[in-house]
Amino acid sequence: MKKANVPQQGGLNAGCREVSYAVDSDGHYTLEPSDGWEVKNIALRQAWAAIADQLRVVIGEIEAGVKSTLAYYMVRQQMDPQLLSEYAGIARWRVKRHLKPAVFARLDAVALHPYAELFGISVAQLRQLPELPLLPLAEFTPIEGEQP
Repeated sequence: MKKANVPQQGGLNAGCREVSYAVDSDGHYTLEPSDGWEVKNIALRQAWAAIADQLRVVIGEIEAGVKSTLAYYMVRQQMDPQLLSEYAGIARWRVKRHLKPAVFARLDAVALHPYAELFGISVAQLRQLPELPLLPLAEFTPIEGEQP
């Protein structure tokens, strides 16, 4: 794409600019700042909508007593048990056990600390669902009730 055609349509970049390759007037590739591209924004919105749907499902499972609150934070960070295991340094079979509410309820703060540290929250926060679960991007509304 030519330097003059680099998209500047804003979007989900949260105020950050991205860099795109473009061809300048001499035919050389250069790096050009971009505010975003509408096509990319549409794809990102669809991806975040899918994550919001996954969160709705997992919140229902937590409220029904099928899964522990660890499942909410895992889905919110787009992790599966294998990835969470690797990042937290906990065996995958233990992560899967910790997704069970009865097992999770018996864990002490020391056992929960790696998860809390990874998610950037306290152990107390890890033990409960947030009052108004938010997606990581500020542009998205809370998923409970869909209110701004």
